[in-house]
Amino acid sequence: MVDLISFVPASKVLEVLKYESLIDTIELAFKKFSSRPESGVCQPMRSVIFVPPTNGFLGVMPGYSQHDDVLATKLVSFFPQNKDLPTHNAVILMFDVHNGLPKTILDGEVITMMRTAAASAVATKYLSPPNSTTLAILGAGVQARSHFHALTQVRTFSQVRLWNWRRERADVLAAEIGGTAFDTAEEAVRDADVIVTVTSSSTPVLKKNWVKPGTHINAVGACRPDWHEIDPDLMLHSVVYADSYEGGYKESGDIVLSKAEIYAELGEVILGKKEAHKDKTTVFKSLGLGIQDVVSAKLVMDKIEMQQA
Repeated sequence: MVDLISFVPASKVLEVLKYESLIDTIELAFKKFSSRPESGVCQPMRSVIFVPPTNGFLGVMPGYSQHDDVLATKLVSFFPQNKDLPTHNAVILMFDVHNGLPKTILDGEVITMMRTAAASAVATKYLSPPNSTTLAILGAGVQARSHFHALTQVRTFSQVRLWNWRRERADVLAAEIGGTAFDTAEEAVRDADVIVTVTSSSTPVLKKNWVKPGTHINAVGACRPDWHEIDPDLMLHSVVYADSYEGGYKESGDIVLSKAEIYAELGEVILGKKEAHKDKTTVFKSLGLGIQDVVSAKLVMDKIEMQQA
């Protein structure tokens, strides 16, 4: 049966996957996740093993959506010490929902990059002030780039302010996207309406007294319970939203170390079950959901099938 499995490389995923449709797909995934099991979505919390010699991790993220007729799992590694190689690497394995046979392996790096940014775009759409004009991004890697492209689908920014611990990388990104690089994170986030933290830092890079009231923050890094990007005082003085209650309380150091309370899952806001407090400082803690990868992979395959029709 192995010779029946097809492979979709990163180049093909990039060709067919666009934020215009992906953001809507991820928004629907949030709704289904927060209304399971009635929505037909089944997804456990990710399983993670630690690789001590390299401080690396391997995560397994399965998911099933009855409505979308899709069953898949993502295998993702995170090796933060990589220098000339990507720190995140992933593949997504899709199965036939009718007989369980493996059908397709997709490059998961591009899907992870884009669906993570799309999730932040959905959070920004629902939680940031509609008149937001200034975006600040802390970090200058692939997620910084993807977040710029995704968030500009839902808000019109006149200023993009950047900081990275290696200033030269922020300068490169600033030239690429028409932003401005700053020497310090404090300067970069000053007067920002929307802030994105996409660093590999294990200690806070964003402080409470730097952030103006009413700012929306997408906290994307710090994916371990003993890491945090956000100052605990800022977490405790913000309305905290997460993709998952379970994941937030078990996997997010920003939440675990600050002892902040999760007010709502983002899906509950989309469903109208919880309020979007746009008048207050808000934090969306993004850890990623397996169902996001599953429906993104399905979207890629649907696009490819349309091309071949």
